[in-house]
Amino acid sequence: MTRALVIAILLAAGLFVASPGCSEQGVGDPCTPEQEYNVDFNGFSVNEVNVESKSFQCRTRVCLVNHFQGRVSCPYGQNADGTPTSGTQGCTVPGTDTPITGAPNDPTTGATVKPQCVDRTTDRAVYCSCRCADINGNKPSDQIFCKCPDGFSCTQLVTSIGVGNEGLTGSYCIKNGTAYDPNSVCPDTCDATRTPCP
Repeated sequence: MTRALVIAILLAAGLFVASPGCSEQGVGDPCTPEQEYNVDFNGFSVNEVNVESKSFQCRTRVCLVNHFQGRVSCPYGQNADGTPTSGTQGCTVPGTDTPITGAPNDPTTGATVKPQCVDRTTDRAVYCSCRCADINGNKPSDQIFCKCPDGFSCTQLVTSIGVGNEGLTGSYCIKNGTAYDPNSVCPDTCDATRTPCP
């Protein structure tokens, strides 16, 4: 009976450690946001933060898009008619040959996908993360927060996300040295021949 009790305690401890809400495991892993699987999605804006809170690609369940331009799956972008830029291939739905057609109700944009910014490429701005503090920088006991691993900083990113999603506001773990500076963001964009993306 004592042996069974010890095993039960060890199993419970293992479940606690592996809980996705409590662990920083997986922070920094690459992820492709679900929006990129839509043919009419033109890409993200460098002026915004996007938090995908139910990402099955991330052990943390959070895919963070931190002031990123374009699409993870198409680093060099494409023109309004869908033709690729800088001698690369056009944008497609990840893992398929289905072309990105862009916003159907916006003929001015068409299928345009902007290229990634050289200072905020996928590896620096899109990855699995976790919520490390609330909107006030606190960690109240009635909520679950993570501890950022080495090489990451707990940074205030989301101040408002809409009614019913207040639990997503607050601070997230971001890679050191990648904080957004609106005064110096995107000095140049990725170009296959001139400024290739990593």
